[in-house]
Amino acid sequence: MTEQHEERSHRFERGTDGPKVVVVGVDGSDSSLRAAAYAGGLARRQHALLAVVYVQPVLAAGAALGAPVAETTDEIAEDLIAQIRDAAERVRGIFEVRWEFHTFRGDPYNGLVKAADELKADAVVVGASEQAGHRIVGSVAVRLVKAGRWPVTVVP
Repeated sequence: MTEQHEERSHRFERGTDGPKVVVVGVDGSDSSLRAAAYAGGLARRQHALLAVVYVQPVLAAGAALGAPVAETTDEIAEDLIAQIRDAAERVRGIFEVRWEFHTFRGDPYNGLVKAADELKADAVVVGASEQAGHRIVGSVAVRLVKAGRWPVTVVP
């Protein structure tokens, strides 16, 4: 008895796989800037939009004491935009990445969830927490992974 194997040719579809929108959370920390660099490379290779997101914290206690919280977080956002633009200019002509900068207000986890939902993210990239207490309470990265709504990459 002979067996006949039918070979089917598998067609590769160019440009249909991979993320279309990569969201990266930045806060100015070294790990978040490494995450932005990693996400930028991913977005470049996948021809995806890089959505850089800064979540401005709302500090009710600081505001109640008269601290200029909004002005400070606005300054951080402006500084982050300047850093990203500078980095984009340095690689212009070598690497081309479409990117947008977004700010949201709130705690980092809920801000990134809102950003990923609104921007229809296919992937989320964050830096590993640099705070010791997050090993006990849980970091933003761990909470995003547990949410299980997008592929999450945590960059050390």
